[in-house]
Amino acid sequence: MANTYSALKRVRETERRTEFNRKNKSRLRHQIRAMRRAIQDKDAQKAGTLLPQTFSVIDRAAKTGLIKKNTAARYKSKLHLRVKELAKK
Repeated sequence: MANTYSALKRVRETERRTEFNRKNKSRLRHQIRAMRRAIQDKDAQKAGTLLPQTFSVIDRAAKTGLIKKNTAARYKSKLHLRVKELAKK
C-alpha cells in the first residue's frame, strides 16, 4: 500500500479516472453496437437518426483520450459509408 500523501492521492485519482473511463468506454461501445445493429437490420431511418448521436459519442471519446483520433476517424468513416450505402437501397 502507498505510504506517502502524494502516492495516496494518486491512488484516489486513479480510481476516479478508471471509473470515468469505464463508464465512457461502455457508453461508446453500446452506441456503436446500436448503430451496427440498425445497419444490420437495414433500418435506414433508425441508422440516420443514430448517426449524429454516435458521432458525438465517438468525438467525445477521442477528445478525452479514451480512443485515439485516428481510431475515431476510422469508426466514423466506416459507419458513415455503411449508412450511405443503406440509404441508396
